[in-house]
Amino acid sequence: MKKRIGWLLLLIASASVASACADTADEGGNENQLNIVTSFYPVYEFTQQVAGERADVSLMVGSGADPHTYEPSARDVTAVSNADMFAFSSEDMEFWAESLLNTVENDELTVVRLADGLESADHREAPAAGERLDVSEVEPVSNEPENVTVIGVAGHYHTGDTVTLRAQNEEAGNWEWHVKEPSGNWELMSELTDDRFEKVSDGEDFFVQAVALDAAGEPVGQSEIAHIHIDDHEGEDPHIWLDPVLAQDQVRMIEEALVEIDPEHESYYSENAERFIAELQALHEDFESTFAEAENRTFVVQHQAFGYIAARYNLEQVAIGGLSTEVEPSPSRIAEINQIVEDTGVPVIFYQQGANSSIAQTVANETGTETAVLHDLETLSEELQANDLGYIEAMRENLEALQQSIY
Repeated sequence: MKKRIGWLLLLIASASVASACADTADEGGNENQLNIVTSFYPVYEFTQQVAGERADVSLMVGSGADPHTYEPSARDVTAVSNADMFAFSSEDMEFWAESLLNTVENDELTVVRLADGLESADHREAPAAGERLDVSEVEPVSNEPENVTVIGVAGHYHTGDTVTLRAQNEEAGNWEWHVKEPSGNWELMSELTDDRFEKVSDGEDFFVQAVALDAAGEPVGQSEIAHIHIDDHEGEDPHIWLDPVLAQDQVRMIEEALVEIDPEHESYYSENAERFIAELQALHEDFESTFAEAENRTFVVQHQAFGYIAARYNLEQVAIGGLSTEVEPSPSRIAEINQIVEDTGVPVIFYQQGANSSIAQTVANETGTETAVLHDLETLSEELQANDLGYIEAMRENLEALQQSIY
């Protein structure tokens, strides 16, 4: 009898321990995790900070990919179809989000669009981006083999940008550059006869194809058709995550969505959100105090991605549009940049993270300026990833870099 009671007490104790472990795992461990898919890096980090160990948060647009030009795969569609939540910024940033969601079969999916419902009065909701053109439906200039490489094509350009490309082919002696408007025919740019292409954007998308000619002037190959996408964001800047105050609103939106999906763990999500929001507020206050008394408030950037930082802290962003670090700028472009440097008096030209190359140094040498990197955080740099650093650290690097021009 005593033996039976002993075994019974042991079983009860074991069951109690197992129950306690299950409760602990359910609160913050790996049991019963939510499945969340996020579009690109800032959305991923904001979501991960709030969800913590209660969710398996995946990143769709990984390192090295461009969220503007990303094409979701069948695997992505499956992942979102099986998810509890999908979070993205806006169609103006992820133009493909709407078509992705139209393809997904998941009536229970919670969709969080971070450009919605931001509480700051100075935020204007970014509209949906215009439809991108389908290169596969465009007939090439000729039937020549596609053995020419074109470098310098950016994710998108703005009206007034000088689109600069360069063609590469070992057999070429001369070149032809052909341009096609969406509803027009291919037109030969007769003034362009070498491996460089330059054209000022007039606000409309267009296609470009390079044809390589041998010494006798006969075609020996052509490039793939390059789509030059012009996206002025309808006067809006989609980089809302670069404002530490708006970032707090986005974190709140994620918190609210998670609580709606998983109300039993509201306190867990709220604690995580409050902790991260406190870090974002401290970041904001450091930006604010650093630039409060600055007399020189202008900074020059390659790509106008930092408008929210400029607006929040009363700075002036001047953009040098269309300058690709893959292609050495022409003398005319150098003259334009020189004029900008002279007009603004800035000592530094900023390039987005990943674009500070030898060509950037050429620009600096020609203009008598220095170069420095700003993180737009569309992707996270390998250096930050290697040191397990994220949004807060990258933004603090931006703060330090901007002080070279704003003081």
